[in-house]
Amino acid sequence: MMEKQTSGWTPPVRRNWGELINLQNFLIAVLVITLTTTTLVPLCLLFSKAFFDKNAEFIGIYNFIKYFTTPSLAQSLWNTIWVSLLSTVIAVTLAFLYAYGISRTTIRGKAYLHYVAMLPLFEPTMMHGIALTYLFGNQGIVTKGFFGLLPGGISIPIYGPVGIVISEVIYLFPQAFLIFITALSITDQRLYEAAETLGASKTKMFLTVTLPSVKYGLISAIFVCFTACFTDFGAPQAIGGKFNVLATDIYKQVIGQQNMSMGATVGILLTIPAIIAFVVDRMVERKQRSMLSSKSTPYRINASKTRDTFYQLFGWIISIAILIPLVTIVCASLIKVWPYNLSFSFKHYDFSHVAGSGLDPFWTSLRVAFLTAIVGTFITFLFAYLIEKSRHLNGLRQIGYFLSVLPLALPGMVIGLAYIFFFNNPSNPLNWIYGTMIILVLANITHFYGVPFITATTALKKLDKEFELVAESMRVPFYKTLLKVTVPMCLPAIIEIAMYFFVNSMVTVSAVVFLRSADLNLAAVALVSMEDAGDVAAAAAMAVLIVITNIIVRLLYTLLSKNVRKKTEAWQVRK
Repeated sequence: MMEKQTSGWTPPVRRNWGELINLQNFLIAVLVITLTTTTLVPLCLLFSKAFFDKNAEFIGIYNFIKYFTTPSLAQSLWNTIWVSLLSTVIAVTLAFLYAYGISRTTIRGKAYLHYVAMLPLFEPTMMHGIALTYLFGNQGIVTKGFFGLLPGGISIPIYGPVGIVISEVIYLFPQAFLIFITALSITDQRLYEAAETLGASKTKMFLTVTLPSVKYGLISAIFVCFTACFTDFGAPQAIGGKFNVLATDIYKQVIGQQNMSMGATVGILLTIPAIIAFVVDRMVERKQRSMLSSKSTPYRINASKTRDTFYQLFGWIISIAILIPLVTIVCASLIKVWPYNLSFSFKHYDFSHVAGSGLDPFWTSLRVAFLTAIVGTFITFLFAYLIEKSRHLNGLRQIGYFLSVLPLALPGMVIGLAYIFFFNNPSNPLNWIYGTMIILVLANITHFYGVPFITATTALKKLDKEFELVAESMRVPFYKTLLKVTVPMCLPAIIEIAMYFFVNSMVTVSAVVFLRSADLNLAAVALVSMEDAGDVAAAAAMAVLIVITNIIVRLLYTLLSKNVRKKTEAWQVRK
């Protein structure tokens, strides 16, 4: 009887298990097809357009020759390079000293300094340029001697490279700071003890121990900052004046001249340094992981009055410098008529009579950001799970991994331009999404997909593989393991991914500036229209709404993640 029961019970289980494996394999195939359709194919189509003219006739490398032989266009490339280099050097230096002061000294207010350093992440890059206009423009606060309180103002040629560099330094600072604060926190104390035993001075220990220990973080910060500045559109558009860079060239070629082939040419030039930086950063990250061992001990901070005084003062100066543009924008949004009527009013928050078309762009941005966060988080974590935890179709999973990290090397404007060529083609069966909110959400997910994917895979790598092995041995479907074990244990990372998608969708311009339709404008893109039309005070008001929204979301994320971590990590605490 036992044999009959066993023989009658086993085949259905095996058949169901085979169906589950087929389902998992099917999802992996869907993963690769989706990433290929949304990233690789549009990118290849964009690059191919650079070798055709306006009439779709093949012209080889003529567009590249024309670009480099046109003085104004070639100058844009040189402008982009040297501005990016200068901004990177300044931002990386300041961020390293700031992070060193927080992690290696006993200064006060570390939590305050850390949070202030993060503020530029919640601000559109155009906001920095608008703030500099109010500070150093023709009618600026500093230019006019602080409302006449000083006998003579300070005049700075803010429109052009000076303004771009200052704006980019503010934009790049938190990105470099996050890398350095992580790199400095993982240094092995035993190295300093050995150097001290050998009689090394503080300066020599800094040069022979501290700098070598963070060299990979330094390299990563340099390439990340250079790429971010090289591909940024907001700051040059807001305060660049007649100083052209590659990002503004793409905008002028596509929007101004409708020259798509030249726009594709500039897009390729914009992508080359991003790809180089991506490759270097991947190599650096692998080396960084191997620096610590299980025997490493955390760094111990010793008090030093002179050192701590210097870093305390430095930290306060930098934090004030970060806060000044934000405070300026808030004040500018509340002043009636700058600089003639300095009384406060909320009239600039009425967008019905400006180029931004009322509050519609803000509400549209909220919807797009919310959908990007929900859909993007679901897709990202599911795809990361299939790549990291599945044991089937290894070749396809490797392709999926490559396509998942590829967006890290793609500037937002390149993705937006690629989507125009791909989805605006009438022969494309997906053409129907062009001009809808769907393509805006899809562009945001593709643009920001790389970082959340790395976050998800990092969280999944921390989980023991035996969860899946035990589930397979017990014939438990993989989706039950995913929902009941993996998702609850990775919930902090999932919340972080959702927050990342939301915040970046609210501030981005480059990926969606080419894709939004007249009735689906976005808040950050509306800043461009308002600034071009001279509605600078209204642009400041819109920027304030974006920043407040992102700060609220960040606070909610902090509270939610704190409660979630208490529950999800309780099993790790020994009683």
